[in-house]
Amino acid sequence: MTDPRTDPPFIADEHRMLAAWLDWHRQTLEVKCQGLSQEQLRQRSVPPSDMSLLGLVRHMASVEWAWFRFFLEGSDRPDPIKGPDNLEGDFRDVDTASVEEAFALWHAEIAHAREVSAALSLEAIGTRKRHGEDCSHRWVLVHMIEEYARHNGHADLLRERIDGATGE
Repeated sequence: MTDPRTDPPFIADEHRMLAAWLDWHRQTLEVKCQGLSQEQLRQRSVPPSDMSLLGLVRHMASVEWAWFRFFLEGSDRPDPIKGPDNLEGDFRDVDTASVEEAFALWHAEIAHAREVSAALSLEAIGTRKRHGEDCSHRWVLVHMIEEYARHNGHADLLRERIDGATGE
C-alpha cells in the first residue's frame, strides 16, 4: 500500500488543525481500501459483523452527508445511501452496491463537506438540532474525527483479515 496521506501540522490555528486531522482520517480509510478487488472490499471478514470495507465507505458517505448537509446546512436532500426503511443499508447492501458509485459518492460528500466547513466559523451552529440540542461546527469536526478514527480501527482489522496488510 502506498501512503499518500498528508500529516497534520504540529502548529496551526484550531480550524486548520481540526480540518487537517479530519482529512488525515479520511485518507486513512482510503489507504485501507487500496489495492483490493471489488470482492475483497465487499468481504465481511470479521464475522459475525456485517462490516466490510465497502460498507465503511458507504457508511462514511452517509455520515458526511448527515453532518455537513443535513445538520449544518439544513438540506432536505435525502440520504444518498440509506432510507428510513433501510437504516442499515450502508453495511448490509454491499453485495449489490457499486464500488465505483460508493467511492464517487464518498469523495463528492467529502468535497462538499470541505466547502461547507471552509465557509463556517468553528462557533457556527447547525440549522438542525440533534437529540434536541444545537451542534456547533467545532463539535461536528471533532465528532467526525472520532467517527473516522473508530471506523479506521475497524478497517485495520478488516484489512488484516483480508490480506494480512497492517499499518498506521
